[in-house]
Amino acid sequence: MSDKGFVEKDEIFSKVLRAGRRTYFFDVRGTKAGDYYLTITESKKFTHDDGSYHYKKHKIYLYKEDFAAFKENLEEMIDFVINEKGEEVISERHQKDFKKETYSDEEDGSNLEEVTTEKFTDISFDDI
Repeated sequence: MSDKGFVEKDEIFSKVLRAGRRTYFFDVRGTKAGDYYLTITESKKFTHDDGSYHYKKHKIYLYKEDFAAFKENLEEMIDFVINEKGEEVISERHQKDFKKETYSDEEDGSNLEEVTTEKFTDISFDDI
C-alpha cells in the first residue's frame, strides 16, 4: 500500500495501527503459488524545519512456517516487558496527555498530582 492509495494486487487483508508519529501496517499478501504471508510495516513521519516532511519505512516479511515461533517469541517479549515495567508508559514523550509531576509542600513527595496515561490495548495474535 502506498501513500497515494495504490493497493498492490496481492494484498488480501489489511489492518492499520496508528501510534503517534508511527503507523503500523499489517498486510496479508498472496504468493504466486497461492499461499499467504504477512508483512508488517512501520512508517514513521519526520518533519523538517521548513515544514516539509518525509516517511521512513521498515518492513518485515513473515511466512507461515515462522508464525508459531514468531508469535511465541513476541508474546514472551511482551510478557517480560509488562512483568518487569508494567503497562504504564514511563517516558513523558510517549504520553499524549502527560501532566508533569509536582511535589506538594511535603518533603517526601508522597502527594503527587495525578499522571494521566492511556491504557495499552491488548492485541490478540490468534488470527495470524
